[in-house]
Amino acid sequence: MIRFFSKNRTASLLVISAVSFALIGAFAPGFLSFATVRTILINGMIMMTVSLGVMGVLLTRNIDVSVGSTLGLSAAVLGLLLQAEVALPLAMAGALATGLLAGLLNGVLVAVIGVPAIIATLGTLGLYRGLLLILTGGVWIENLPQSLKALASPRFAGFPILIFVVAAIVLLAHLFLSHTRKGRFVYAVGDNRDAARHIGLPVRHIELSVFVFAGLMSAVGGIIFAAQIGFLPGQAGSGIELRVIAACVLGGISLLGGSGTVAGLVVAVFFLTSIDSALIYLRIPGYWNDLIAGAMLLLVLVVDGRLRLLIDKSVRAKRYANHASTDKGQSLIKATPGLTTSGGNQ
Repeated sequence: MIRFFSKNRTASLLVISAVSFALIGAFAPGFLSFATVRTILINGMIMMTVSLGVMGVLLTRNIDVSVGSTLGLSAAVLGLLLQAEVALPLAMAGALATGLLAGLLNGVLVAVIGVPAIIATLGTLGLYRGLLLILTGGVWIENLPQSLKALASPRFAGFPILIFVVAAIVLLAHLFLSHTRKGRFVYAVGDNRDAARHIGLPVRHIELSVFVFAGLMSAVGGIIFAAQIGFLPGQAGSGIELRVIAACVLGGISLLGGSGTVAGLVVAVFFLTSIDSALIYLRIPGYWNDLIAGAMLLLVLVVDGRLRLLIDKSVRAKRYANHASTDKGQSLIKATPGLTTSGGNQ
């Protein structure tokens, strides 16, 4: 049982989440309710979409720290188009196109030109944030139309329509990565880029595609952000890149590429989002959020890492004992004249 949890990050994180919920519920009884779960799911939509995009980049052994700026720039384009009285579907298409182009630029810099991903996306982080400030003049975009806000308004059992869109995207991403050849190609590139190239995989095209997808998912996050709060501050999306990378790592997605699942990411996003909601129920001031969330993340990773090391050590010890026993038996057989491996006489 312990070995199963040590090898299955999703299962172990589910258990940790359940234990955390139980402990918080003991101190704040109102926390354990359907309303809390609904709030966590709704609040986690932005992190979920952006994390999903970053996951694809990490699987190829790259990184994208510009997703927060891409989110803000896409949301700003959406807001400006709506203020210019452009129809909502066209404004949303403009926001998605902005995210797609931002991701495309990142992909060209990394996959085509060969700039290291961390350097390329650090540069575009500032570039996209600067474009955002130029477009808005440093002024908040307010008075967004009700049609946009309606997308984030409760409709079905208290859930907005956007959550079903996010759920569909998550499901499609899971099916793509787990059940298609092209999805396995993404893992192959991150696992061993040179080997993937030698067997004929289009490595550059795959890397370009995951950056484009990350930009697109950031734009989706920007649309959700604008719909939820109804206005756009100049720092929209700032800092979210660190949280989504933390969610990816917590969900079992390796920074070395080639490893991770959508299911693990979903549980990690749910866990991190639940921390913020728990602090509200426990009446802890908001300025403690980052400290407690960071401490919880470190605690989970340290405990999980130590548990895996102990299990691996135990497995190696048992394997060594089995080999030693086998070698001893073979030596005894060789040292006994007339004894065959089947136990009979020659």
